[in-house]
Amino acid sequence: MLEIKNIFAGYGGNEILKDVSMDVKNGEIIAIIGPNGAGKSTLLKSIFNLCQVNSGKIIFDDKDITKLPTHDLIYEGISFVPQGRQVFSDLTVKENLEMGAFIIGEKEVVDRNLKMIYGFFPFLKERENDYAYTLSGGQQQLLAMGRALIQDPKLLLLDEPSLGLSPKAMKEIFDKVIEISKKGVTIIIVEQNAKAAVSIADRTYVLEGGKIGLTGGKEILKDKRVKNIYFGGE
Repeated sequence: MLEIKNIFAGYGGNEILKDVSMDVKNGEIIAIIGPNGAGKSTLLKSIFNLCQVNSGKIIFDDKDITKLPTHDLIYEGISFVPQGRQVFSDLTVKENLEMGAFIIGEKEVVDRNLKMIYGFFPFLKERENDYAYTLSGGQQQLLAMGRALIQDPKLLLLDEPSLGLSPKAMKEIFDKVIEISKKGVTIIIVEQNAKAAVSIADRTYVLEGGKIGLTGGKEILKDKRVKNIYFGGE
């Protein structure tokens, strides 16, 4: 579904990613882990054209999307949930979800997708008329995910979805990621909580200093090189 070929990317003159290559198969959950400053969020932003890709290519469904504007990427079937539970606080839950459906022209499709989201997240239906700021942190994160999913994407990019959440809320987030994946959505998740991310992922890429340091399956956390990458120890 997605192939990243020798990407160099960053912000202005500051190059963060250095010759990064990876592939994502249809239906996979791919985890991106690594220490702070390794370039994890930049990797997602390079896919969604929110940073400067200086060289390399990003291929999605056999189409070169490297320089495609972000709004066009949404039409291609890619949705992005940034870190920090970014919701429209002064809009209701339903209005937040409808904001995510701006690319859908037909009301019937919006209503159908809204029903789908309420199926994923029943509490959003119960609180559809409540303002987003009244939700807990975990609920706001699920609302942000719902807003991205209402576009019915092929690929969902999640940037630190558990950031700042309680263990209980974090577990709910990861349970929902698994549930979403089972519905056929391919997912790339960037996470500081390496253990939780690897536990749900089909494959994991470890970033170190803007480069892929290691890749593997669920056994990857037992690799001594992961400890070296995170802590610089033996």
